[in-house]
Amino acid sequence: MERVTLRIPKQQIEEVEQLVETGEFPNRSEAIRSAVREMINEQQDGRRESASTGKRSWAKV
Repeated sequence: MERVTLRIPKQQIEEVEQLVETGEFPNRSEAIRSAVREMINEQQDGRRESASTGKRSWAKV
């Protein structure tokens, strides 16, 4: 596994901490890994959808 350093707004980290405290995730790293996996899956689903309809389902901002 590779280490990545990133900056996240305090409010979002507090929300991640809540997920850890309630037992939804064992630690912050696993919560963030889960979020990244979900984002990648959504992107892949969006690509499949846009390929079949010819439309993009999201835009970079």
